[in-house]
Amino acid sequence: MQPTQARHSDEDLIPVGEAASMLGVHPDTLKRWERAGKIASDRTPTGHRRFRRGDVRTLLTAGAATR
Repeated sequence: MQPTQARHSDEDLIPVGEAASMLGVHPDTLKRWERAGKIASDRTPTGHRRFRRGDVRTLLTAGAATR
């Protein structure tokens, strides 16, 4: 039996601008947070970042989205 991988539907993954807007930060700030390991992103085949909506909500509820 093969292990199952978590799959995310398109509506679960949001672009950097939308995620940044939800968090109330500039998209560059969100990209820095990704590089620092605060939040993970997936990449599209063309290299664009997509963030999991649940991860963004976790940042909001944890209060980690403070400047």
